[in-house]
Amino acid sequence: MRKIFTTMLVVAFFMSTAFTLHHDIKFNVADLRITWQVVDNNYQNKNQALTALIITNSGHEVLPAGGWKFYFNSGRGFAEHAVSNNAKINQVNGDLYSITPTDGFKELKPGASTRIEYVNDDPVVNATDAPEGIYLVWDAQPEKGYSITSFTVEPYKPTYQGLITPEIVFDRNKNIADIPADQLPKVFPTPASYQETGGAFTLDDKVSIIADKDFAKEAAQLKSDLNQLLTGPIVGTSKTTTISLTKVDGLAPEAYELKVSPQGITINASSGAGAFYGVQSLRSLIPAAAFAKKQKSVQIPGVDVKDAPRFGYRAVMLDVARNFQPKKQVLKLLEAMSLYKLNALHLHLTDDEGWRLELPSLPELTTVGSKRGHTLDSKHFLPASHGSGPDVNNTVGTGFYSRADYLEILRFATDRHIAVIPEIETPGHARAPIKAMDARYDRLLAEGKKAEAEKYLLRDLNDKSEYRSVQYWNDNVIDVSLPSTYNFVETVVSDIAALYKEAGAPLQTIHFGGDEVPAHVWEKSPAYLALKASRPEIQSTNDLWYYFYGRVNDILKAKGLRLSGWEEMALRKTTLDGHPTYVPNPDFTKEHLQADVWNNVLGGGQEDLAYRLANAGYKVVLTCVTNLYFDMANYKSFDEPGYYWGAFLGIDKFYSFVPFDYFKNADVDRNGNPIPQSLFIGKQRLTDYGKENIVGLQGALWAETVKSTERMDYMIFPRLLALAERAWAPDPQWATEKDPVKAKQEYEAAWSGFLNVLGKRELPRLSYYEGGYYYRIPKPGISLQDGKYLSNVDYPGLTIRYTTNGKDPDDKSKVYTGPVNYSGGVIKFRAFDVKGRGGNVAEGGNNSLNP
Repeated sequence: MRKIFTTMLVVAFFMSTAFTLHHDIKFNVADLRITWQVVDNNYQNKNQALTALIITNSGHEVLPAGGWKFYFNSGRGFAEHAVSNNAKINQVNGDLYSITPTDGFKELKPGASTRIEYVNDDPVVNATDAPEGIYLVWDAQPEKGYSITSFTVEPYKPTYQGLITPEIVFDRNKNIADIPADQLPKVFPTPASYQETGGAFTLDDKVSIIADKDFAKEAAQLKSDLNQLLTGPIVGTSKTTTISLTKVDGLAPEAYELKVSPQGITINASSGAGAFYGVQSLRSLIPAAAFAKKQKSVQIPGVDVKDAPRFGYRAVMLDVARNFQPKKQVLKLLEAMSLYKLNALHLHLTDDEGWRLELPSLPELTTVGSKRGHTLDSKHFLPASHGSGPDVNNTVGTGFYSRADYLEILRFATDRHIAVIPEIETPGHARAPIKAMDARYDRLLAEGKKAEAEKYLLRDLNDKSEYRSVQYWNDNVIDVSLPSTYNFVETVVSDIAALYKEAGAPLQTIHFGGDEVPAHVWEKSPAYLALKASRPEIQSTNDLWYYFYGRVNDILKAKGLRLSGWEEMALRKTTLDGHPTYVPNPDFTKEHLQADVWNNVLGGGQEDLAYRLANAGYKVVLTCVTNLYFDMANYKSFDEPGYYWGAFLGIDKFYSFVPFDYFKNADVDRNGNPIPQSLFIGKQRLTDYGKENIVGLQGALWAETVKSTERMDYMIFPRLLALAERAWAPDPQWATEKDPVKAKQEYEAAWSGFLNVLGKRELPRLSYYEGGYYYRIPKPGISLQDGKYLSNVDYPGLTIRYTTNGKDPDDKSKVYTGPVNYSGGVIKFRAFDVKGRGGNVAEGGNNSLNP
């Protein structure tokens, strides 16, 4: 699911205040300025980086040589001793580290600067690799942290393998055809059958909306949407211009038929979902400019559409545990998902770094588990992670959905035919609930209620097992040997089910995680040893896996629910040719469990895991890291944020994904090296039976690097549209074409059409829709040819602007219309959307820092 992480730079949240050390030294931490820089990305000719923190005292008092520590977050490993011989770096837990000055650190006088140089275990790839959330703690006041509010990442020009430069982007974009807007299809995602019939329907406030009684909710929603579009409310006085939602038999559950003519609009469907998707296609026919301001009338082109989705499960996984997203942002995501006919929101509500759902039976889950700040014991809240800083009132590390919030989310989603799937991560990735139940235990034990205190404990208090998770936690795994663990699971399930019942929202499954449990857990747990002695089927800690999920499955089945989880839930540990390996667990296949499979890392040995599980009988959701992870960086460049451990994922990776044969378009690894097709020799291919078990696709946003609503939009959009296209549209011809030359030609033509639809129809729509989405605007490609700079952009329709004075282009800069004469200096190009919002800058010319 998420392997070893790096973390992204953010400025810490709250201003420090002056602190008096002893009685004669005063220093205001707000006067510290810290810059992070890459010194040597191939330090000592090894696969490691020398980096530095440059600390400047901009105040009027001396920073003492000791008596303090810095704390910061990073997913990277470091050498303990600073190369500069003035500090030590120690891991606290998880991604939290401390920097302690040593005898080599000298007091820092006003106006002076010093450096702490240290070695990173890996080379630096992008700005996400910088430390984040740096704060200072005085030894004399260990319970209080002070944010470093001035923290800067110095620009860096890397030279590593696979670097994507603006020149490479230009070359890639050369083959994108510029298709006139009136020649583009006007319904998206691509329908199964689409025909333009000529003429147009005039939509105004006199239109009448007529609906079958089963589609009353969809009709009311359509009317509400149109009232936001038109200057006057719909009065429905016309007897000749009508929109009809008609129930007909014989159509698949999510299928619809849409006909638009000058005389009227008809939507046929057999279910509310089908009618809703017909309405969404009608909305996509509305020109994007109509969403910019209210219209007196709108012309809707004549079409004849017959449509149904390719996959029944079309999902987005949103991690709100690592970093929180407010309710309003979740509703905004749901609105976009509904527009593009996605029908499942998988909410990753819990993890090591946070529990985000209020449950009445266990209040500590949110009073303790939803908060992050400076703490070294986690008794009252969790420690700073992913740059959330020392203040518990930050809005990224701290936050949860109240019952009222979650009910609103559920009702909003249900109205849009989207199922909300709650994920309660177990037994690993569970530090937040473990510490929350520890706090409950402490509270009740102090009240003399020992039995009640122990009722929901998630760890054996006498367990001496030693382990480290992939994200470096040493205390984040629930002890599945404890009876209290199942009290906890049953109570959580009951509270969640009650929420869904109150909201009138469907609940068919609860996702119980199952990912990345480290080696050596439970080995020294007295609870495990006692269980092993009483249960002969449990021979080792490996067998606890099946014991745990068997019991969880029984709890869910008793409430009419189905178990789903990450792929490890469906696997059994065994030995093959003397080596440990995983195989599909035959014990669970008859239980109809659903497995979300992420691991197909190219070269990792598990490229065919999803297909093996589907062939074995598991219902599989493809959540492949090589093509469907929103948190991966778009490409390899220092200024492009995101992780990259699994792959670099431009929108082309989403679009080119072939669900039933994803080996076909696997061309390069994460470093840009060509992938030989010999890699897939001996790997399982999908059987016809296995194809029936691929229930759908899921794009996943893990949120370690997502510190704002704007960054969430940046990482998801417009890649979400490529996900929607692959999940809804029929299998494209290029995906099944046997002739590789012809397949490439067909792909390039389809790819150009898709990019034009994005640039000329859907991105302008998203600029205005729901107040606007902060989608990623790509960096332009540039090329110097014959003394002139040429520029292009991924999405035809965006505006490119440029400057020759060294300043970044803004929405008033010159518009690029053709080659620009170059006579020296720095020239900069930047793409803009219809509202004047710009993306990353491409630099050319002398002294360019642009990679």
